Amino acid sequence: MARIHPTALVDPHAQLDANVEVGPYTVIGPHVRIGAGTTIGAHCVIDGHTTIGRDNRIYPFVSLGLPSQDKKYAGEPCELIIGDRNTIREYSTYHIGTVQGGGVTRLGNDNWMMAYTHLAHDCVVGDHTIFANNAQLAGHVQVGDWAILGGFTVVHQFVRIGAHAMTAMCALLFADVPPFVMAQGQPAQARSMNFEGLRRRGFSASRIAAVKAMHKALYREGLTLAQAVERIDALTARYPDAAADVALMRAFLAGVNPERGIVR
Repeated sequence: MARIHPTALVDPHAQLDANVEVGPYTVIGPHVRIGAGTTIGAHCVIDGHTTIGRDNRIYPFVSLGLPSQDKKYAGEPCELIIGDRNTIREYSTYHIGTVQGGGVTRLGNDNWMMAYTHLAHDCVVGDHTIFANNAQLAGHVQVGDWAILGGFTVVHQFVRIGAHAMTAMCALLFADVPPFVMAQGQPAQARSMNFEGLRRRGFSASRIAAVKAMHKALYREGLTLAQAVERIDALTARYPDAAADVALMRAFLAGVNPERGIVR
């Protein structure tokens, strides 16, 4: 049997692995599934069609899987899916998706989510991200692997944040943040690339040089986005071991909405 505190209210139809721990006064609904090794703190609410993987640590007063705040939501059975080994700190709120956005809000694996973080409907967050306190995502936002959001970062709906990107405290994002970019301000502007983060993740000097060249093409030479893409495409020949990094940037830029653009 799962280790459930006697004051917790767990619906008999909920599916909890035998190694799940549930703290005092937590409420878990009938469509919830929780994997082995996950611990749920006191006073949490987990409801809706919510699936939580293995070895997650969920702290007190977290709310997961409740209906979205989208006024179009009409009670459809949408989902929240959380992967493995995530840390979700106090007062965080993650909502289910909507049919207009694909029906699923998703948090990947190995993410470090500090207090008061918010994932609105249909957000997709990758792996190994860090959200500092009060980082807030509006609906349909996408966040790539290894991204870091500074405290009180606020992200407009449909904005995308690329892998290895980083935002400063109180950044306000109305445009896409390409991979590797560091952004700051209200509205946010590109300041540099996340070179220290790349070094910590084992990027070679050649790969970092390629990222510097991409930064130069996007922000230092006065090029249009189309011209910058052409310049970036040519970098694979100069930096063959950075081919995957160039492809990552190229794929991200190909998906930029012209009306929104990228942070400049």
